[in-house]
Amino acid sequence: MHLYELSVKKRNGEDYDLSALKGKVLLIVNTATGCGFTPQYEGLEKLYEKYHDQGFEILDFPCDQFGHQAPGTDDEIHAFCTSKYNTTFDQFAKIEVNGENESPVYTYLKQQQPTEEVIGIKNKMAMAAIVKISATCQKEGDIVWNFTKFLVDKEGNVTGRYDPTRDPLDIEEEIAALL
Repeated sequence: MHLYELSVKKRNGEDYDLSALKGKVLLIVNTATGCGFTPQYEGLEKLYEKYHDQGFEILDFPCDQFGHQAPGTDDEIHAFCTSKYNTTFDQFAKIEVNGENESPVYTYLKQQQPTEEVIGIKNKMAMAAIVKISATCQKEGDIVWNFTKFLVDKEGNVTGRYDPTRDPLDIEEEIAALL
């Protein structure tokens, strides 16, 4: 299986073939609108505005598996993000990232990058607390919480997995290097 062989659902319910993203650098993120990490939308938007014209895309997948922090319909979530954080990148339909109903995209991402490095004692402490309350994180490699980020190169290879505490702007160098 390869990322470009998969498809996902757009907010309007249409299928979207990920092969359309060949040749682009991708940042794939499971998001939530009611999470302590939700302000990361600001950094995501800054990266998108800066690098989109160079072939950078953000794939935003709302996910309600962690503390039910992504309530509402896909359109309500999109309206929140565009009005509160002025996001201009599109969002896909809400998905699950762990368990029997997990998106095949996340199955692929987790197989390619099963672990993430948490940098800094404060972030390590935060992630240790989050792991304890993450009911859907059941096995090695599972997504622990909202705003886990995967960086994918132009050939569809997963080059990095970043924990929820990692600010999107902190991985700008890695993104720029792939472009």
